[in-house]
Amino acid sequence: MSLRFEEIDWQPTPIGDISLRRRRHPESGEDMYEVKLGDEFLMSSLFTAGEIALTELALAELPDAELDVAVGGLGLGYTARAALDDPRVRSLTVIEALAEVIDWHCRGLVPLGARLTSDTRCRLVHGDFFAMAADPRGLDPEQPGRRFHAILLDVDHSPRHVLHPRHAALYQPAGLRALAAHLHPHGLFALWSNDPPDDQFTSTLTTVFAQAAAHVVEFDNPLQGSTASNTVYLAGKAPVTPWD
Repeated sequence: MSLRFEEIDWQPTPIGDISLRRRRHPESGEDMYEVKLGDEFLMSSLFTAGEIALTELALAELPDAELDVAVGGLGLGYTARAALDDPRVRSLTVIEALAEVIDWHCRGLVPLGARLTSDTRCRLVHGDFFAMAADPRGLDPEQPGRRFHAILLDVDHSPRHVLHPRHAALYQPAGLRALAAHLHPHGLFALWSNDPPDDQFTSTLTTVFAQAAAHVVEFDNPLQGSTASNTVYLAGKAPVTPWD
């Protein structure tokens, strides 16, 4: 049986101290993995429904038989794993700003590390997603100008609650237009948010994309005995059918 609590790793980074912790769930006895940036919780393996739905909702809208997918933000890897679970995904490029997080996966310190690093379709790229999205060279350092069928983003808490001030530009029309240039003509952008649907942001998406919608993802919060929710925004360049 594992320790009740363990700090697996702690590293200083340009945006603050990041730590990986494991604690035992008091009821199930299963291990939970948590990531903190300074004193702020970033993610937990106990709450992954939103990260998984980010991928599943996005890929469900794409009719293509073979998909090239880019993910901004590696974290504990649940968004990336959901993409690899779709047999249509032929390549997955995961962009992570913190080399320390990539190292956790490569060293097998997190549960999904071996799954992601052993899949030949998956490549973990150390880079600043936001700077790369604004650059015409795009999201793949090995193939400048490459386009993707889907770009999935799970970094900031929400478009209004960003981890770094420089991220805010992506959520404005100019930033979204630069990102959309890295999508195929029928490509799709999907964004995870911890906040309720933001009508103003959805409206901003529609100034760049052919259509956009906010989907609420509900899940159980066993720690509080209640239901919690995340939001997944979908924005398509040229949708085939209208979204609700």
